[in-house]
Order: sequence, then structure tokens, then C-alpha cells
Amino acid sequence: MTSSLVTTGAQTPWVAGRFDAKVSGRKVLFGRMYEDSAIELDAFRGAGRVLCIASAGCTAMTLAPHHEVVAVDVNPVQLAYAAQRFAGGPPVRGSAERVMDAMRFFAPLLGWWPSKLRRFLDLDDVAAQADFWRTQLDTRRLRWALGLAFSFTALRAVYSSRFLDFLPRRLGAVFHQRLARGFSHSPNRTNPWARALLLGEMSTDVPPPEVKQVQLVHADAASFLEAQPAGSFEGFTLSNILDGATPAYRARLFSAVKRAAKPGAKVVLRSFGEPAEALASNLAAQDRSMLWGVVDVRPAGELA
Repeated sequence: MTSSLVTTGAQTPWVAGRFDAKVSGRKVLFGRMYEDSAIELDAFRGAGRVLCIASAGCTAMTLAPHHEVVAVDVNPVQLAYAAQRFAGGPPVRGSAERVMDAMRFFAPLLGWWPSKLRRFLDLDDVAAQADFWRTQLDTRRLRWALGLAFSFTALRAVYSSRFLDFLPRRLGAVFHQRLARGFSHSPNRTNPWARALLLGEMSTDVPPPEVKQVQLVHADAASFLEAQPAGSFEGFTLSNILDGATPAYRARLFSAVKRAAKPGAKVVLRSFGEPAEALASNLAAQDRSMLWGVVDVRPAGELA
């Protein structure tokens, strides 16, 4: 594990290492990743060296057998956790999991009993899933609860304003739409992200032998890429690091990516926000984690 952290005036909120507005005490934010790395495997087919955000290490573990992987993270606690997972350590529940655990605690009040959810998650026919969702899970109480849980009044108790300002105003309704879309798209039985979302199951991924070759770097992504030789990467998966970032940081990151990209390099960039306009490159509907408004997959040279 190496460190090349550079601080600048145009930071992202992720540098604090926590979701709230407190200024000390970084934490493991994610015990697992809620990103369907099948998107990256398809986007980076045939590529060599790729950059990813380390987070909980899930994407790096998926990519390692196929690519030379550099995994960066601005949060040293999160990076150390990824290293532990690469060494075979058990998953832990991060801040994100604890927030979702609190929401799931009230699920039985909606009629979402664990036994019912397990029956739903055992389905492998999307038509049957859509019917189960419509008749047994998608109730008025659910929509009311989502509106309450994802209201900005409730979210401000957990998240700093920088993690909220870019989100759509009626987030509960938007999240409801994403769930309905996801359950009608992919079979539940083979979707580990559905089980993580509804039951809180952690990742059971076994680190592949190639994960020993992953280079872990404590770094801000833009700073790291600015220090790399031009044309040194063939793929970039940047998670949702621009959620809450300033326009200056966005411009700086895109400039650094384009400089570090080999011709033909692809970029995968996610956001919890909704796209400002319809994007042909938005694969959010294909991401089985069901959480994202944007999963933008495009050539690095088209970033703007």
C-alpha cells in the first residue's frame, strides 16, 4: 500500500471519511460495494491497466483476474479495510450498512417480513418478480415510508449537506422507481445486490489470487492521476466520487482522466443523482444494485 495524498482547495466531501459534517474520526463507510461490476467487466474488455476507487474492494477483486488494477481511496480507513478484505479478512458493517440496517428494522411494519422477502429473493423469473412486487410489496405504506425515510429532514440527521444538495427533491419516489425498475430487469436469485438491499447480507466474495497484484494507493483520484504518465490507463471506474464535489474538482478530475487515458480508454462514473437529460451512455437500468440514477459509460475523451 502506498500513499500519494495531495490536498487542494477543490476537494470532494469524501476526504472527511464520514457522511456527517463532523471534522474528525474517519470511518469505514462501506462494508461492501453496491456497484454491479459486470458493467466494468464489459466496458473494460480487452483493456490492460485500469484505475478503480478502492471502497470496500469488491470491484478491484472482480477486475483483478482480468486487468492490472490500481485502487485508490482518499479515506485511509476505507483503504485499510479493502486491504484486509484482499487478505481474506471478514466483511464488516460500515456506516452505509448501519443506516440501511436502521431502515430495515421497521420493514415488518410494512408487511415486509424476512420470510416474505426470502420468497421474493428466491424467484428467478422477472415476470413473477414484477407480479410479487406489485401485489405483495409495493403498498401505500411502502411509498409513505420511503417518502419519510428519504426526506431531507430525515437525511440531514445522518448526512452533511454536500451529500444531499445534488439529489432530486422527491428522493423517496425516485428510489421507489429504481426498485421497481430493478426487480423487473434481473432475476433475484442470482442478484447478490438484491439480497444485500433487502436482507442486509454482506459480500461473500472470496479474494482471487490475482488480488495480491492490486496496487492500493492512499490518494485523491485527481491528484493521483495528475502525477501519472500520460496515456498510462486503459480504463477508469470512479464510483460516485463526484457526488457532492465542486464544479472545479469535476473539471480537474476530467482533465486528469483524459490526460492519463490511452486512446480508446473507457470511463465508468456513477451518481445517486438523476441525469440532467437523457443519456444514451447511461446504463443505470442494467446495474443490478438498483441504487443508481446514473451509470455513465463512455470513452474518456468524451468527458466534459
